[in-house]
Amino acid sequence: MLVCGVELSGSDAVVCLLNLDTGQFSLPESKVRKITLKKKHTREDLQQFQASFAAFLAEHNVKKVAIKERMPKGKFAGGAISFKMEAAIQLMPGVDVEVCLLPPATIKSTLSAKPLPIPFAQTGLKVFQETAFVAAYAGHLAR
Repeated sequence: MLVCGVELSGSDAVVCLLNLDTGQFSLPESKVRKITLKKKHTREDLQQFQASFAAFLAEHNVKKVAIKERMPKGKFAGGAISFKMEAAIQLMPGVDVEVCLLPPATIKSTLSAKPLPIPFAQTGLKVFQETAFVAAYAGHLAR
């Protein structure tokens, strides 16, 4: 099953694809590393972001999206724009994928129970994709 891990940061949805087939993880090729919401954040911009995200999922035949949840308040609170982006992903029309939100505590407990099979540095991904990669890994294990 192919999972798309997502970290919402600023106006960007950082993405990472992770496939699990017969117990073996693989990283499918993708030139897309982030999908950006335009700066004005208008209704049309949100719809364009949603359409771009849906097209990315359809192109890669993704079955599940795992989003690292942001805290609504406190020191590590997410910004208002990231919550809009999360809603746009969750409410994509005509897209048949499972969307799950992974709280940081769930990700941490998953990693302590089943550590990453290889160090992130050996994946060949960009450094800014690490959180999305971990979310995809935890998304596979959190069923």
